[in-house]
Amino acid sequence: MIKYIGSKRALMPVILDTVRAVGGARTVVDLFSGTSRVGHALKGAGYRVLSNDHNAYAHTLARCYVQADAEDVLADAGRLVREFNGMNGEPGYFTETFCERSRYFQPKNGARIDAIREAIARKGLEPELESVMLVSLMEAADRVDSTTGLQMAYLKQWAPRAFNDLELRVPEVLPRSVHGKGEAHGMEAVEAARALEGDVAYIDPPYNQHSYLGNYHIWESLVRWDKPEVYGVACKRVDVRERKSAFNSRPKFAGAMRELLGAVRAPVLIVSFNNEGYLSRQEMESMLGDLWDGEARVTTIENDFKRYVGAQIGIHNLKGEKVGRVSHLRNKEFLYVVSREDLGDRLESATMQYEMFAG
Repeated sequence: MIKYIGSKRALMPVILDTVRAVGGARTVVDLFSGTSRVGHALKGAGYRVLSNDHNAYAHTLARCYVQADAEDVLADAGRLVREFNGMNGEPGYFTETFCERSRYFQPKNGARIDAIREAIARKGLEPELESVMLVSLMEAADRVDSTTGLQMAYLKQWAPRAFNDLELRVPEVLPRSVHGKGEAHGMEAVEAARALEGDVAYIDPPYNQHSYLGNYHIWESLVRWDKPEVYGVACKRVDVRERKSAFNSRPKFAGAMRELLGAVRAPVLIVSFNNEGYLSRQEMESMLGDLWDGEARVTTIENDFKRYVGAQIGIHNLKGEKVGRVSHLRNKEFLYVVSREDLGDRLESATMQYEMFAG
C-alpha cells in the first residue's frame, strides 16, 4: 500500500486481536479509512467492513480493498495491468505539474502516469474495477516518487527509487467476506457515523493541524483527474486551502470528536490516537467514559512505536535544507476500547498488555 503517515501497519495485530476479543462481531465500521489497511485486514479476517473517508483517493482505496471482491474484478484487472504496462508515455497535466513545475517524479514516469490515467478515463470502467486500476496506478507511482512519504515537499536530490520505471501491479483484492459484501463511502465522518451501523466502530481521526488532503494532494488529483489549479512550490491543489476539517483544528477538535462519538451506531468503539494528538490520554479517557450517560467502560491499550521517517531525519524546507531538529524518535499509540461492559478480562486473555480506566 502507499506510504502513509498514521499507517496502522505495526498496530494491526493488536487491532485484530481487539476486535476478536469483543466476541460475536460480524460488521465493523471504519469511519476514517485512509489507506484502508485496517479495513483490508479486517476483511481478510472475515469481517464485513463498512469504510468511509471524505477524501477521494481514500474512498478509491476503500472501494478497491474493502468493497471490490476478487471473484468479480481480478481477471479484468490482470488484463488491464498487462495492457497499461505496455503503453508509451505521453506528457500532460501530471508531467507538467509534478515533474516540471515540481520534482516529485522523473518526467519519464510522469508521462506514463499521464497516458495510463487518460486511458483509464476513456475506458468508462464500472466503479469497482476503475478503483482497482486507479489504486494500481497510485501504488505504482508511489514506488517511484521522490519524497519522504509526504507530499508537502519533495527531496532536493532524486530518491534512488525515482529512477526506476513505473510498473503497475494488480492490487491485493480479497474475496468477499463470509459475513457479506463490504462498502466504501465518501461522507464526512459525522454523517457516516449517523448513517452506518455495525457491531464495532473503528475510529482513527486526524490528530494534528496537517490535513491528509494536504499531505497527499497528488493522489487526490490523480484520482479525481480534475486537473486543478495549484499553488506554491509543492503544487498543492487550490482546494487544500478551502476543504478544512474541524479534526485538524486544536480549538475545534474536542467538540468535533464529542459530536462524532455521540453519533456512532455501534455497541463497541475502538478509538486509535497517540500522545502527539490534540487530546491527552486523560482527556480522551474522560470523554469516552462520559458516553451512554457515563456508563461506558474504557480499556486503554498502550503501544510504543518509532515515529514516521520524516520525523526521524529532521525538518527540512522545500529546498531540502535542514531547518529544524528532531525532538523525539518514538511515540505512544493508544487503542481505547469502549463498551457498556468491562472487556478487560477478554482483552487480557488475548495476551495484550493494557491499563484499565473505568469511565
